Amino acid sequence: MTKPLTVLKSVGPKLVPFFKTVAIYFVLFGDEERSSIFFCIVKLLPIISLILFVLMHGMNLSEYYRYSRRILIGLVLSCLGDAFLVWKKTYFEAGILMFALAQLQYARAFGWRPFNPYAGTVFAVLSGIIFYHLQTSLEGIMIYMVGIYVVLISIMGWRAVARVRFFDDLWTWTKLSSCAGAICFMISDLTIAVDKFVRPVPFAHPIIMVTYYAAQFGISLSVVDSPLEELMNVD
Repeated sequence: MTKPLTVLKSVGPKLVPFFKTVAIYFVLFGDEERSSIFFCIVKLLPIISLILFVLMHGMNLSEYYRYSRRILIGLVLSCLGDAFLVWKKTYFEAGILMFALAQLQYARAFGWRPFNPYAGTVFAVLSGIIFYHLQTSLEGIMIYMVGIYVVLISIMGWRAVARVRFFDDLWTWTKLSSCAGAICFMISDLTIAVDKFVRPVPFAHPIIMVTYYAAQFGISLSVVDSPLEELMNVD
Protein backbone atom coordinates (compact mmCIF):
# COMPACT_ATOMS: atom_id res chain seq x y z
CA MET A 1 0.00 0.00 0.00
CA THR A 2 1.37 3.39 -1.00
CA LYS A 3 1.80 5.66 2.03
CA PRO A 4 -0.18 8.93 1.91
CA LEU A 5 2.93 11.07 2.58
CA THR A 6 4.80 9.38 -0.26
CA VAL A 7 1.87 9.93 -2.57
CA LEU A 8 1.55 13.57 -1.51
CA LYS A 9 5.16 14.20 -2.51
CA SER A 10 4.81 12.42 -5.85
CA VAL A 11 1.33 13.49 -7.01
CA GLY A 12 1.04 16.86 -5.27
CA PRO A 13 2.55 18.86 -8.15
CA LYS A 14 0.22 17.11 -10.61
CA LEU A 15 -2.78 18.30 -8.61
CA VAL A 16 -1.78 21.98 -8.55
CA PRO A 17 -3.80 22.75 -11.74
CA PHE A 18 -6.91 21.24 -10.15
CA PHE A 19 -6.69 23.32 -6.99
CA LYS A 20 -5.88 26.48 -8.93
CA THR A 21 -8.82 26.05 -11.31
CA VAL A 22 -11.19 25.27 -8.42
CA ALA A 23 -10.03 28.47 -6.70
CA ILE A 24 -10.58 30.45 -9.90
CA TYR A 25 -14.09 29.01 -10.24
CA PHE A 26 -15.12 30.02 -6.73
CA VAL A 27 -13.54 33.47 -7.00
CA LEU A 28 -15.46 34.17 -10.21
CA PHE A 29 -18.67 32.20 -9.69
CA GLY A 30 -18.84 31.22 -6.03
CA ASP A 31 -22.26 32.78 -5.52
CA GLU A 32 -24.23 31.76 -8.59
CA GLU A 33 -24.18 30.00 -11.93
CA ARG A 34 -24.29 31.68 -15.32
CA SER A 35 -25.40 30.46 -18.73
CA SER A 36 -22.41 31.50 -20.79
CA ILE A 37 -19.51 30.00 -22.69
CA PHE A 38 -17.00 31.60 -20.31
CA PHE A 39 -18.76 30.13 -17.26
CA CYS A 40 -18.84 26.73 -18.96
CA ILE A 41 -15.08 26.80 -19.62
CA VAL A 42 -14.24 27.85 -16.06
CA LYS A 43 -16.58 25.19 -14.64
CA LEU A 44 -14.99 22.43 -16.74
CA LEU A 45 -11.36 23.33 -16.07
CA PRO A 46 -11.09 21.48 -12.71
CA ILE A 47 -12.46 18.28 -14.26
CA ILE A 48 -10.17 18.65 -17.28
CA SER A 49 -7.28 19.00 -14.80
CA LEU A 50 -8.33 15.69 -13.20
CA ILE A 51 -8.53 14.04 -16.63
CA LEU A 52 -4.93 15.08 -17.23
CA PHE A 53 -4.01 13.84 -13.74
CA VAL A 54 -5.41 10.40 -14.53
CA LEU A 55 -3.62 10.31 -17.90
CA MET A 56 -0.30 11.28 -16.27
CA HIS A 57 -0.53 8.15 -14.11
CA GLY A 58 -0.39 5.99 -17.21
CA MET A 59 -2.96 4.75 -19.64
CA ASN A 60 -3.07 1.87 -22.10
CA LEU A 61 -5.44 -0.89 -23.17
CA SER A 62 -4.00 -3.58 -20.87
CA GLU A 63 -6.02 -5.02 -17.99
CA TYR A 64 -3.70 -3.28 -15.50
CA TYR A 65 -5.17 0.08 -16.50
CA ARG A 66 -8.77 -1.10 -16.64
CA TYR A 67 -9.66 0.82 -13.48
CA SER A 68 -8.00 4.02 -14.71
CA ARG A 69 -9.71 3.77 -18.11
CA ARG A 70 -13.15 3.55 -16.52
CA ILE A 71 -12.44 6.48 -14.20
CA LEU A 72 -11.20 8.44 -17.21
CA ILE A 73 -14.36 7.70 -19.18
CA GLY A 74 -16.44 8.74 -16.16
CA LEU A 75 -14.61 12.06 -15.98
CA VAL A 76 -15.11 12.72 -19.70
CA LEU A 77 -18.82 11.95 -19.40
CA SER A 78 -18.98 14.23 -16.35
CA CYS A 79 -17.43 17.02 -18.43
CA LEU A 80 -20.17 16.60 -21.01
CA GLY A 81 -22.80 16.54 -18.27
CA ASP A 82 -21.38 19.72 -16.75
CA ALA A 83 -21.51 21.45 -20.11
CA PHE A 84 -25.14 20.47 -20.69
CA LEU A 85 -26.14 21.64 -17.21
CA VAL A 86 -24.76 25.11 -17.84
CA TRP A 87 -27.84 25.51 -20.03
CA LYS A 88 -30.06 23.35 -17.81
CA LYS A 89 -33.33 24.92 -18.97
CA THR A 90 -32.74 23.36 -22.39
CA TYR A 91 -30.39 20.44 -21.79
CA PHE A 92 -31.14 19.22 -18.26
CA GLU A 93 -32.20 15.75 -19.46
CA ALA A 94 -29.01 15.41 -21.51
CA GLY A 95 -26.98 16.37 -18.46
CA ILE A 96 -28.69 13.70 -16.36
CA LEU A 97 -27.98 11.12 -19.07
CA MET A 98 -24.26 11.97 -19.19
CA PHE A 99 -23.92 11.78 -15.41
CA ALA A 100 -25.90 8.53 -15.32
CA LEU A 101 -23.40 7.01 -17.75
CA ALA A 102 -20.57 8.43 -15.63
CA GLN A 103 -21.96 6.74 -12.51
CA LEU A 104 -22.14 3.49 -14.43
CA GLN A 105 -18.46 3.77 -15.38
CA TYR A 106 -17.43 4.56 -11.81
CA ALA A 107 -19.43 1.59 -10.51
CA ARG A 108 -17.76 -0.67 -13.10
CA ALA A 109 -14.36 0.63 -12.02
CA PHE A 110 -15.07 -0.12 -8.34
CA GLY A 111 -16.08 -3.66 -9.24
CA TRP A 112 -18.20 -6.28 -7.50
CA ARG A 113 -15.74 -7.80 -5.02
CA PRO A 114 -16.28 -7.84 -2.11
CA PHE A 115 -20.03 -7.89 -2.67
CA ASN A 116 -21.06 -6.62 0.80
CA PRO A 117 -24.85 -7.09 0.66
CA TYR A 118 -25.28 -5.24 3.95
CA ALA A 119 -23.98 -1.99 2.48
CA GLY A 120 -26.08 -2.68 -0.59
CA THR A 121 -29.20 -2.98 1.55
CA VAL A 122 -28.49 0.33 3.29
CA PHE A 123 -28.03 2.11 -0.03
CA ALA A 124 -31.17 0.50 -1.46
CA VAL A 125 -33.26 1.69 1.47
CA LEU A 126 -31.79 5.20 1.34
CA SER A 127 -32.32 5.49 -2.42
CA GLY A 128 -35.90 4.28 -2.03
CA ILE A 129 -36.61 6.90 0.65
CA ILE A 130 -35.01 9.66 -1.43
CA PHE A 131 -36.94 8.77 -4.60
CA TYR A 132 -40.19 8.47 -2.65
CA HIS A 133 -39.83 12.07 -1.51
CA LEU A 134 -38.68 13.32 -4.92
CA GLN A 135 -41.24 11.60 -7.15
CA THR A 136 -44.16 13.65 -5.84
CA SER A 137 -42.50 16.71 -7.41
CA LEU A 138 -41.65 15.04 -10.72
CA GLU A 139 -43.73 14.58 -13.84
CA GLY A 140 -43.44 13.04 -17.28
CA ILE A 141 -40.14 11.56 -18.38
CA MET A 142 -38.34 13.07 -15.39
CA ILE A 143 -39.96 10.47 -13.11
CA TYR A 144 -38.16 7.71 -14.99
CA MET A 145 -34.90 9.56 -15.60
CA VAL A 146 -34.53 10.61 -11.96
CA GLY A 147 -35.53 7.12 -10.81
CA ILE A 148 -32.89 5.47 -12.99
CA TYR A 149 -30.28 8.02 -11.93
CA VAL A 150 -30.99 7.45 -8.24
CA VAL A 151 -30.50 3.70 -8.78
CA LEU A 152 -27.22 4.17 -10.65
CA ILE A 153 -25.64 6.63 -8.22
CA SER A 154 -26.72 4.44 -5.30
CA ILE A 155 -25.04 1.43 -6.93
CA MET A 156 -21.92 3.54 -7.47
CA GLY A 157 -21.93 4.61 -3.81
CA TRP A 158 -22.50 1.02 -2.66
CA ARG A 159 -19.60 -0.33 -4.72
CA ALA A 160 -17.27 2.44 -3.50
CA VAL A 161 -18.12 1.73 0.15
CA ALA A 162 -17.90 -2.05 -0.35
CA ARG A 163 -14.27 -1.73 -1.50
CA VAL A 164 -13.19 -0.32 1.88
CA ARG A 165 -12.65 -3.18 4.33
CA PHE A 166 -11.71 -1.48 7.57
CA PHE A 167 -11.45 -4.64 9.65
CA ASP A 168 -8.68 -6.38 7.73
CA ASP A 169 -5.37 -5.47 6.12
CA LEU A 170 -6.76 -5.13 2.59
CA TRP A 171 -8.02 -1.54 2.74
CA THR A 172 -5.95 1.25 1.22
CA TRP A 173 -6.15 5.03 1.50
CA THR A 174 -6.95 5.21 -2.23
CA LYS A 175 -10.02 3.03 -1.71
CA LEU A 176 -11.00 5.29 1.17
CA SER A 177 -10.51 8.26 -1.17
CA SER A 178 -12.91 6.85 -3.77
CA CYS A 179 -15.40 6.03 -1.00
CA ALA A 180 -15.33 9.61 0.29
CA GLY A 181 -15.64 10.86 -3.28
CA ALA A 182 -18.70 8.72 -3.93
CA ILE A 183 -20.43 9.96 -0.78
CA CYS A 184 -19.66 13.57 -1.73
CA PHE A 185 -21.13 12.89 -5.18
CA MET A 186 -24.36 11.67 -3.62
CA ILE A 187 -24.56 14.72 -1.34
CA SER A 188 -24.00 17.03 -4.31
CA ASP A 189 -26.66 15.40 -6.48
CA LEU A 190 -29.15 15.15 -3.62
CA THR A 191 -28.74 18.88 -3.06
CA ILE A 192 -29.36 19.51 -6.77
CA ALA A 193 -32.49 17.36 -6.74
CA VAL A 194 -33.99 18.91 -3.62
CA ASP A 195 -33.18 22.44 -4.75
CA LYS A 196 -34.65 21.93 -8.22
CA PHE A 197 -37.65 19.72 -7.55
CA VAL A 198 -38.68 20.12 -3.90
CA ARG A 199 -37.71 23.44 -2.29
CA PRO A 200 -34.88 25.99 -2.49
CA VAL A 201 -31.82 24.96 -0.48
CA PRO A 202 -29.91 27.76 1.27
CA PHE A 203 -26.42 28.17 -0.21
CA ALA A 204 -27.26 25.43 -2.73
CA HIS A 205 -24.71 26.52 -5.34
CA PRO A 206 -21.58 26.47 -3.13
CA ILE A 207 -22.72 23.24 -1.43
CA ILE A 208 -23.28 21.55 -4.79
CA MET A 209 -19.99 22.63 -6.31
CA VAL A 210 -17.77 22.06 -3.25
CA THR A 211 -19.06 18.51 -2.81
CA TYR A 212 -18.98 17.89 -6.58
CA TYR A 213 -15.34 18.90 -7.02
CA ALA A 214 -14.42 17.01 -3.83
CA ALA A 215 -16.19 13.95 -5.25
CA GLN A 216 -14.35 13.99 -8.56
CA PHE A 217 -11.07 14.69 -6.75
CA GLY A 218 -11.50 11.71 -4.41
CA ILE A 219 -12.50 9.35 -7.21
CA SER A 220 -9.64 10.53 -9.47
CA LEU A 221 -7.07 10.20 -6.70
CA SER A 222 -7.95 6.51 -6.37
CA VAL A 223 -6.15 5.73 -9.66
CA VAL A 224 -2.75 6.14 -7.97
CA ASP A 225 -2.64 2.51 -6.75
CA SER A 226 -4.92 1.07 -9.43
CA PRO A 227 -2.36 -0.75 -11.64
CA LEU A 228 -0.94 -2.50 -8.54
CA GLU A 229 -4.46 -3.37 -7.38
CA GLU A 230 -5.29 -4.84 -10.79
CA LEU A 231 -2.05 -6.88 -10.72
CA MET A 232 -2.88 -8.27 -7.27
CA ASN A 233 -6.42 -9.18 -8.41
CA VAL A 234 -5.26 -11.19 -11.43
CA ASP A 235 -6.39 -14.76 -10.90
